[in-house]
Amino acid sequence: MARAELALVAYLARDYDEAIDWFRAALDWQVLEDAGMGGGKRWVRMAPDAAAPTQFLIARAVGDQLAHIGQHAGGRVGYFLHTDDFGACRTRMQAAGVVFEEEPRHEPYGTVAVFRDLYGNRWDLIEPA
Repeated sequence: MARAELALVAYLARDYDEAIDWFRAALDWQVLEDAGMGGGKRWVRMAPDAAAPTQFLIARAVGDQLAHIGQHAGGRVGYFLHTDDFGACRTRMQAAGVVFEEEPRHEPYGTVAVFRDLYGNRWDLIEPA
């Protein structure tokens, strides 16, 4: 049977470079591709590294899309970032200015804490059990 996997997730941003800077500083992600598409549009892919099975496509919001920046999951946690060293990752993120909404908690699935990105979208930082 044919198989398909999620390759890209569109991430609404106010500005390409602002989002790139945040993802680099806060999450230590890399720009995998940044190509001009004309008319001020760019094709910008980011991920922790080139081998990541799912990557973000930074999409500059225009028109009615602007009202949805920071509302990707309607106020719920919409992104789940796994790490193999919760403490080190959280410390690095806090040094980059990331604000966590809570202290780390231990759940059956792992150690987790909620943080917000530069636009207010909620994420879980998780070290799986």
